[in-house]
Amino acid sequence: MRIVIAAGGTGGHMYPAIAYAKAFQQHDPGGHILFVGTGKAVEEKILRQEGFPVESLHVEGVVGRSVWNMLRACWLLPRAIWRAIQILRSEQADLVIGTGGYFSPPVVFAAWLLRIPRVLLEPNAFPGLANRVLGPLANRVLLSFESAKSFFPSSKVRIIGTPVRQAFVLDHPPVLPQRVAHLLIFGGSQGARAINSAMLEAVEQSPKIRESVTLTHQTGPDDYEHVRQGYEAFGMQVDVQPFLFDMPKELAKADLVICRAGASTLAELAAYGKASILIPFPQATHNHQEMNARAMEESGAARMLRQSELNGRRLAEEIERIMQDIPALQAMARRSWEARNIHATEHMIGECQSLVQR
Repeated sequence: MRIVIAAGGTGGHMYPAIAYAKAFQQHDPGGHILFVGTGKAVEEKILRQEGFPVESLHVEGVVGRSVWNMLRACWLLPRAIWRAIQILRSEQADLVIGTGGYFSPPVVFAAWLLRIPRVLLEPNAFPGLANRVLGPLANRVLLSFESAKSFFPSSKVRIIGTPVRQAFVLDHPPVLPQRVAHLLIFGGSQGARAINSAMLEAVEQSPKIRESVTLTHQTGPDDYEHVRQGYEAFGMQVDVQPFLFDMPKELAKADLVICRAGASTLAELAAYGKASILIPFPQATHNHQEMNARAMEESGAARMLRQSELNGRRLAEEIERIMQDIPALQAMARRSWEARNIHATEHMIGECQSLVQR
């Protein structure tokens, strides 16, 4: 089977798609998978690391943009659709998968014109604009949250959960943390300046954190030197990285995780049974990250801290509170493990295969 996956922009869009791509490779070693993205450097870097080819489209988003930028995005769209048609014809695609985001519509619309089967992946509690617009053109819409079901034709919807790469699938329950010895901090593939700054302030204000824990901190490329020098000024030996390629290894070491609340991040936390402090990205479309985080907090798997409330003192208090209440930390870890769904990928492959065969 020859598959084209529209996925790009951020790791949150790409890593679930990579999980599916690797699973397809295992089921069909003779198949071929091509990614179509936006041409950003992070896409090339991640996909090169994972061993997948990628083509790019010149497209721009419309949500939250000025009128001029929205008009520009619409002007670019016909050319992007024509380029997508050329790619799909060249690839002789049997299936097209859209992962949401502004790069998906040209590829999915081109597949609709060419009558190639189309699948949408929607991992968030509140669907993004692209997937809601494309819903009528899709043959299948695969969801992670029940709350997203009402936005799509019910006959097309399947609720399967959020995929995770095989490297995140454990064959035994994780050992419950006995204390907070190691923190993992990250803010998505591009980092998060608000989290970076608050963490440095929290370390500065809390001798308990400085003296009791080790840290791995993924900063994103722009904040790397600033954060690294900040920890050095405190006399701390912290593993500071602009990007973490081996997230399963880092999650395995962590007793507590501080991060954003993208759907793929939450699925990976659950796959390893990790307690977390979630700081949703406030500019996420329709505030879907806060909805994701709220669902995890209500399940008892995490604590949510809005970015509008985020500062070093508040973050230090949250970390110290968890450090001092190990039974609560362990309860969060158990709830996180109970929320995992390791069969989403298999369900998705079954749906895609039956769709193409029919």
